[in-house]
Amino acid sequence: MTSISRVEGRLKVTGAARYSADYPVDGLAEGYLLLSTVGRGTVRAIDSAAARRSPGVLAVYTHADPLPLFGGAESGVGYNWLPLRDNQVRYHGQIVGLVVAETFEQARDAAALVRVDYTAVPPRTSLRDGMPGATLPDDVNGEPALLDLLADGVASIDEALGASDAVVTATYTQPIEYHSAMEPHAAIAVWRDGYLTLYSGAQAPQLAAGTIATTVGVDPSRVHLLSPHVGGGFGNKILTWGHPVLAAAAAKALGRPVRIVLTREQTFGVTGHRSAMSQTVSLGTDRGGHLVALKHDAYASLSSGGDGFLYEAGPHTTSRYFYASPNIHVGQRLVTLDVPPQTPMRAPGPEAGSFALETAMDELAVRLGMDPIELRLRNYATTYPGRGVPWSGKHLDECYRVGAEMFDWSRRAPVPRAVADGEWLLGTGMATAAYPASRYRTTGKVRLQADGTATVSTATSDLGTGMRTVLTVVGADALGLPVDRVHAALGDSALADNPGAFASAGTASSAPAVHAAAQSAKRALLELAVTHERSPFHGMGQDKVRYERGDVVGPGRRIGFGALLGIVDLAGIDATETTALGPERERFAFTSFGAHFCEVAVNRWTGECRVRRVTTVIDAGAIVNEKTARGQIVGGVIFGIGQALLENTHLEPGTGRIANANLADYVLPVSTDVPPIDVRFLDHPDTVFNPLGARGIGELGTVGIAAALGNAVHHATGRRVRDLPITLDKLLDA
Repeated sequence: MTSISRVEGRLKVTGAARYSADYPVDGLAEGYLLLSTVGRGTVRAIDSAAARRSPGVLAVYTHADPLPLFGGAESGVGYNWLPLRDNQVRYHGQIVGLVVAETFEQARDAAALVRVDYTAVPPRTSLRDGMPGATLPDDVNGEPALLDLLADGVASIDEALGASDAVVTATYTQPIEYHSAMEPHAAIAVWRDGYLTLYSGAQAPQLAAGTIATTVGVDPSRVHLLSPHVGGGFGNKILTWGHPVLAAAAAKALGRPVRIVLTREQTFGVTGHRSAMSQTVSLGTDRGGHLVALKHDAYASLSSGGDGFLYEAGPHTTSRYFYASPNIHVGQRLVTLDVPPQTPMRAPGPEAGSFALETAMDELAVRLGMDPIELRLRNYATTYPGRGVPWSGKHLDECYRVGAEMFDWSRRAPVPRAVADGEWLLGTGMATAAYPASRYRTTGKVRLQADGTATVSTATSDLGTGMRTVLTVVGADALGLPVDRVHAALGDSALADNPGAFASAGTASSAPAVHAAAQSAKRALLELAVTHERSPFHGMGQDKVRYERGDVVGPGRRIGFGALLGIVDLAGIDATETTALGPERERFAFTSFGAHFCEVAVNRWTGECRVRRVTTVIDAGAIVNEKTARGQIVGGVIFGIGQALLENTHLEPGTGRIANANLADYVLPVSTDVPPIDVRFLDHPDTVFNPLGARGIGELGTVGIAAALGNAVHHATGRRVRDLPITLDKLLDA
């Protein structure tokens, strides 16, 4: 495994890296969003006269004075409607106006002068209350929302459960969660000669550019989106939200650049979140602990104000394939609420689903008096349930064994509440991690340049994941060059076609395309060497020359490619290649796997829970750059600590207002919450999946960690918490 520091690290730590709001643009005007203060209803009237008279104000836009917008959800906007298109209020915090002024402060102060009169009705805010009216989505990941995989002769999953020797059933819940990226959402829109340049954090630059083009009514070729640095996305910057749409439209209407930067509080309403969920899992086994039946049903909240992403709650991407069982049922229903839109959030589906399934597996192990690892090994799936195809690479059993040895699992007390350290009760827990490996059709470009350097490029993004470093490493390795002679270009919609960075598919999609382009660039260089009349290798046969670590080598000659390009008077030579999965997608299942082990301490008097240590073992194919890969897993584990112990969105029932829409009250893990995290990569290349053998890891690290922590809390205290987060009030008198 290669292990190098981020190539853009110095830019970031010195503040030189430019994010969406940082670009110096002449004549820049500032926009400030006006948000609804009721959770459901209509805007009856808006009085903006005082705001329009306020110093520095250039314009006030509302549904009564709207900006020209076109298109809708089908173009990638994170709503099923466009902002300011009507007077309907779908949730508290919805965009109902935009004030544009010379400065941010002037726009903000003027927005406070706008008076909005609403006709309000009580919003629907309770997942539990809405469950009786839940609906079925058309499908979940291409499969029926209610899916039964039953053995011959079995009439129903309930029949299979009834025939089991041991059954556990429980319901698990978690609230709405927010991405809370360090960089708030922002956009700068600049029109020049009918062309739009947009600076906006985007996980999929080309998708965002196309969305904006549709909504402002221009050809996509006239929109150029730049997003070279993204200060965190976690899924929240895949779809396009209202602010860049309005910035582009306002800039066009005013004839000058417009910037909109969301406040932290505004991000909770304007952009999306992970749905609230309730999941019920039933597990039935025979006397030997082998699963006979697995039933997993879930309810997820669906915003009445946006269906850009129908949330996958977890059963179809966890219980569908985590373990072998002759009878499996997975189901999902949607509960429509008057809350901001849902959207992908790191490991959508598996993050929530794994908490339910992996907690239920621990409850089953306790019921059977069996070690949790042994229970999982007895139900190890060697083929994908229901499809009958093998995985392209699966070493999950090795993850269990290596992790148990690293963590000293064999010394674990067999019963809860057996170990204490003064007033602290100690417990250990574990859980499985698995996340589907995705790979998309992607184009990469490599340019060999006369100065002896190379540029590799594709229109993906680096959200802090290390993608820029990964592409640099892949290009350097393929070209046999030192890393400092390779530059990676990304975050630009004008670059080679790329669907973007999401679904843990960035490296698996982009790296093979860049690698293939590098091979083509070397072939093109050798072709140039033997055919160009000024080349020292002119007239030689192709079998007489070769590429070797940046040089063209032939009989008695070795010339660097930069020198050769200079001799033939070329600035550079380009090659572009497109790669994608082929027929192997029908013959194999593709998944990354892992296992988490953790130790917690729970104060017997206060209920305070502290994570003492975590060990995670990962089977994700070849690891391109160990240093950034480890950062991804550690980040995922920290994400899971937040899910398990801290994060909770408080909705006011009567208004739908998010009462803790800030980073003081929406609690996230900080340094003192994060224990030592030991990460081990098995590094078994999966060359069936792609030639580099690398699968995705960006979301894998957060799958299962909440369950592992909850299982450890049970081992420490004997108390099972099924409703996240696991706060001290649920552990008092433990």
